[in-house]
Amino acid sequence: MYTLSEKKAWWKEAVIYQVYPRSFADSNGDGIGDINGITEHLDYLEKLGIDVIWLSPVYKSPNDDNGYDISDYRDIMTEFGTMEDFDRMLKSAHEHHIRIVMDLVVNHTSDEHAWFVESRKSKDNPYRDYYIWKEPKDGKEPNNWQSCFSGSAWQYDEETGMYYLHCFSKKQPDLNWENEKVRDEVFDMMTWWCEKGIDGFRMDVISMISKDPAYPDGEVRDGLYGDMNPFVCNGPHVHEYLQEMNRRVLSKYDIMTVGEAAGVTIDEAKKYANLEGTELGMVFHFEHTDGTKTAGNVIEKWGYEHPKMPVVREILNKWQIELEGKAWGSLYWDNHDQPRVVSRFGNDAPEWRVLSAKMLATCLHMMKGTPYIYQGEELGMTNTHFSSIEDCRDIEEINAYKQYVTDHKMVSSEEMLKCFDAVARDNARTPMQWDDSENAGFTKGTPWIKVNPNYKEINAASQTDDPDSVFNYYKKLIKLRHENPIMVYGLFKPLLTDNDAIYAYERELDGKRLVVACNWTKESRKCNLFDETEGSELISNYDTHEKGILKPYEARAVLI
Repeated sequence: MYTLSEKKAWWKEAVIYQVYPRSFADSNGDGIGDINGITEHLDYLEKLGIDVIWLSPVYKSPNDDNGYDISDYRDIMTEFGTMEDFDRMLKSAHEHHIRIVMDLVVNHTSDEHAWFVESRKSKDNPYRDYYIWKEPKDGKEPNNWQSCFSGSAWQYDEETGMYYLHCFSKKQPDLNWENEKVRDEVFDMMTWWCEKGIDGFRMDVISMISKDPAYPDGEVRDGLYGDMNPFVCNGPHVHEYLQEMNRRVLSKYDIMTVGEAAGVTIDEAKKYANLEGTELGMVFHFEHTDGTKTAGNVIEKWGYEHPKMPVVREILNKWQIELEGKAWGSLYWDNHDQPRVVSRFGNDAPEWRVLSAKMLATCLHMMKGTPYIYQGEELGMTNTHFSSIEDCRDIEEINAYKQYVTDHKMVSSEEMLKCFDAVARDNARTPMQWDDSENAGFTKGTPWIKVNPNYKEINAASQTDDPDSVFNYYKKLIKLRHENPIMVYGLFKPLLTDNDAIYAYERELDGKRLVVACNWTKESRKCNLFDETEGSELISNYDTHEKGILKPYEARAVLI
């Protein structure tokens, strides 16, 4: 019999809700979501039952990458409001029994940050070593690395005749974590926010803060640039830096930490999120999102074919089993960098959208780990359609289109837009659909990005009081998690691993078993897991069941 031995923690038992401020709610009619808009909708989030808001960046920023290019870590983006607005939101969230987790972006800053403005002035500037500068190699870039946003990862700066590294946009120069002054600055800033009363950090691309000191060329995959990932992810000093961060900041507060860990392996995750608590609470991995992209002759990153359930299951089960007793996991289907879950993994056709959204929610929230909900996921919001590049706002999409369509003609415009429809980040960034009024109730102005045209059918106002809605299904799942320790701490055991349609598993704790089965297809499938069991059904997306059968997109969770 499995009994709990690992340490309990509030963030293991919590359900996290990600707010992307630019697209959540606009309080002043300028077409851009803001902090006061979040404050105005805390009643909605409290009704849903979530415990924590993960707040995407609200710091001062010129917005080259929607706030992930920070020019001042201790000020608020003008479009989002003021620090007074933030303080009011934080206080109100706590009054609504909701904690606030900030997005910590310290792999890089904006090129408009005061540190970089100084750094580029001269080779002997006191801030020069805050960033990664290299001399030209044979009159060109120091190596062949491609940035995450297309093009070279190096930018030439005429002022000093050297290149600086930017793993993302050229306006996002990478910080040099080898410089202890940089670490001092970051840890001091983190302490400042903790003293303000925030409840934790989601750490952007934190696995990339330590680079291979040799800066070697990467493997060329698309005939243009080299792959930098092996040399910038999980680098030689990353755990050393995070242990220092933990000693100097994190361990002093009762906070939640989750690291976005690009390129992370299970073995690395066991170090980042070790149960001794010397680094982070948990990490995000990308195997089930990036590892399932396939698309003929299109660039690997932009695959658009629907992921096959057995492949997704094998990845997620592996992480569940391997982390058991060694590290805590995080559970998510989508976020601001991923397409909408019901479109990517489910079926967003009108006749199947609600059923498959509920099925996917059941499948994820019954697993071991802390679950994350991305804004609108609880409504079954879907991907949108990109009719032209003019519809896009995301720098990643715009740069990819330029590189692969306009400049090198490697794919057609139609093919690239098809990829965007399936996996582009802007799918997650269309405005939150609050009601069926103009612009989905998001703004009284012109929205910064187009509203998904299906907002009249899919919106919060039509769902909050509908007992059969996706919203109320998520609400029930969250409530069940709060009431049933087996959902949080139970041992995970895979079931039916050879089935090509049904994702099934059980959880075990203190002599109880929770059996979960989810049909990922639109056809009825044989399933006898519940035929001989006597238990209580915790949740299902169907009111009635057929013996030995799971109906299309049916999900069941039975406690035995």
